[in-house]
Amino acid sequence: MSLKPDIIQLPKVLDKRGNLSFFEHPRQLPFSIARTYWIYDVPGGETRGGHAFKVQQEFIVALSGSFDVVLHDGEKEQVFSLNRSYYGLYVPQMYWRHMENFSTNSLALIVSDRAYDASDYIRDFVEYKRLKND
Repeated sequence: MSLKPDIIQLPKVLDKRGNLSFFEHPRQLPFSIARTYWIYDVPGGETRGGHAFKVQQEFIVALSGSFDVVLHDGEKEQVFSLNRSYYGLYVPQMYWRHMENFSTNSLALIVSDRAYDASDYIRDFVEYKRLKND
């Protein structure tokens, strides 16, 4: 089964004291979480990412502010704008990705199904396209 990138709407518990959203495996996430990290204080005009993972999958949420996640499948590019804390983007393995257009005080939460492994990264786009299209 080939999984595709997808926006996943998260549950919202509405409360006059403040709202709450969450995600769990397997209800909202198609994988168990092995690592969590976040990106913040990104200077205006900067991009983050610029790589693909051979096996790692990710789920990205804009906890605060907004940013775009640009995905490339080896043939075409898709842009996903994240700006609500109750939506997240599922990113399967072997999608080239970078993040851009960070708003002031944006906070990106990323969870993945694997611990950090430098050998899982593909950091050269030409190499990525070669691997993807082989």
